This record gives sequence, structure tokens and C-alpha cells, in this order.
Amino acid sequence: MNGGVNKRSAGGADGVEVVPFADRARPMASWYARPNPSGRSAPQRRELNEPFQRRASAFRCRPVWEAAGMPSPQSLSESDRREVAAWAADCAERVLGVFETEAPADGRPRDAIARARAFARGELDAAGEIRRRFVAGRAARAVSSPAAMAAARAAAQAAGVPHMGAHALGAAAYAANAAGLAAPDGPEVVRDEISWQLERMTDRTRSALRQLPLVGEDSAGPLGSGLLASGTLGSIIRQIQAALSSTSQEDGFRQVILERDRVGGELASRRGRPFVGYSSAFHKI
Repeated sequence: MNGGVNKRSAGGADGVEVVPFADRARPMASWYARPNPSGRSAPQRRELNEPFQRRASAFRCRPVWEAAGMPSPQSLSESDRREVAAWAADCAERVLGVFETEAPADGRPRDAIARARAFARGELDAAGEIRRRFVAGRAARAVSSPAAMAAARAAAQAAGVPHMGAHALGAAAYAANAAGLAAPDGPEVVRDEISWQLERMTDRTRSALRQLPLVGEDSAGPLGSGLLASGTLGSIIRQIQAALSSTSQEDGFRQVILERDRVGGELASRRGRPFVGYSSAFHKI
């Protein structure tokens, strides 16, 4: 190389652009020493390539949820949201009495559950329910006990399913938590509630819920790193998702019990108490 010119192309071969090294940082830099039989300038060639680039980008590989026009993998299709809305309403209704015992005159959670069922039947449209999804959540401010607040939030999560299918897991988590908070034998009641929720699922409900990302792994929705991903709620959702990912219902229940024992063992260790988990029974089978 000599005199700041690319020596390989310094002979001025036909159809070859030669650009001094000092000019390579300019916008034309990416076009130095490229064959140019058309004689067009670099901006002209870029303009001609744009339609082909747009066409190529239209055929790029995209996730199923994006190709279906959904804003997030936590959304689910409308048909799947209607499917899981019925299950979410079932979960929330199980603990509705916990809320109504403390606030019998407040009908917001009951109405939210009824609307979730109507949406599941196709009687209500998604847009209208999305606008109303916060009503039941405000009912949690009308009560003081943690169990009643969790029951109200279970109904609110069920009401949120028309917006995002992931709220169905939120409804199940708040419902199981409310059942545990309302009972003296909290951990055992939570485990039994999760088992009931799993048994209540239809095949189509399981198929829809399996499409959701694991809790805490996607930030574009309620399963992100927020309330549903931490503490008791996060543990409940992980148990449900572990059961959904298992190849059989028996393996699913086993995963639930193992996760329950893991959490129970940690709590017992912090309190300095002995702990015997249900998973010890597996070794006797």
C-alpha cells in the first residue's frame, strides 16, 4: 500500500471503485473496492436494494405469538383466553366466600367472576372487558384481612384474562394463597387447592396454559418480575407450571409436592423447626 490508496485495486480496473483510506470513515466507506458494473452510485444501489430487504424481513422467522399479531407471549389468542377464563373463574370462585364474609355488600368480585364466565362463553367482547378489568381489584381496599384481599385479587386476575391469558395463573395463585391464609393449616390447604386446580383443567385449558412463558422469564406481562413471580404467589405458579410440563398427571402432582416440600423445608429451617415432607412417601411406593 502506498500513498493512502488500496494497492490491490490501484490499477484502476474496470468496474472497481477505488477510495483512499482517509475517506473510508465517510458514508461511502462501505462501498470501497466493490464491483460496480452498473455504474450507479452507492446511494442509488442502496435505494434499489431496499424493496428486497423489506421483502426479506417480512419472511424472517418470528415467534408464533408475534406472527399471530399478539403483543406478548403472555397474551394468548382470543380463543385460548376464552378457554382459560372459565378455569380462572372457577379458581377465583372457590374463595369468593372469604371476601364476602368480610364485605357482604360489595359485589365487585362476584360480578368480575360472572363477567369472566360470560367472556368464556363468548357473550362479551375482549375490548369491553379490558376496560373493566381494574374494578374488582379496587375491592381489595375495602377489606383488611390478607385472606379477603387475596380473594378479591383472585377475582381481579380472572377479570384480566380477556386482556392477557397469563392472568389465569394469577387468579389461581391468589385463590390458593387466599385459601391458605384463611385456614389454620395454611401450607397443606394451599397444596390441596393447587391439586384441585390441576384436576379442574380441561385438556384445552392445559394446552393453552402450556403456551405461556415460565413465571419470571418474560417481562411483557403479569408473569414478569413482579408480585406473581415472588413469594408464595410465585411458588404456587411454579408448581402449576411444573405440573403442566410433566408428561403425566401423576408426575405433575409429584412435582407439586416436591416444590411444596422445598418451600416448607426452607421455612422450617429458618424457624429452627423439624420438617417432614410429603415427598418421603415416594420412596415407599
